Amino acid sequence: QVQLVESGGGLVQPGGSLRLSCTASGIIVSITAIGWYRQGPGKQRELVASITSGRTTTYAESVKGRFTISRDNAKNTVYLQMNSLKPEDTGVYYCNGLHYSDRASWGQGTRVTVSS
Repeated sequence: QVQLVESGGGLVQPGGSLRLSCTASGIIVSITAIGWYRQGPGKQRELVASITSGRTTTYAESVKGRFTISRDNAKNTVYLQMNSLKPEDTGVYYCNGLHYSDRASWGQGTRVTVSS
């Protein structure tokens, strides 16, 4: 069964940085398109970044230039480097397969709080 475990969230001041990790089992990230999603307070879950098997990346307009998605095939892990964080980035961040066929049950995610 597919399982993805997110980690790396926490409390950070505006302008700070965090790196989130998504460690996968049951899928091989090097041949699977993976997305990072977030759900802010009172908001729908949204896709913020994705990476394909060919390392093509996409970003939501709100995070372009600040976030970078990458992967480490040897560790079967996808990362989200978040810089210049804003209060609007606050939310629970999840990783999952980008496509329906690769989608696992949504996990607990990792909470990011950007506040002074």
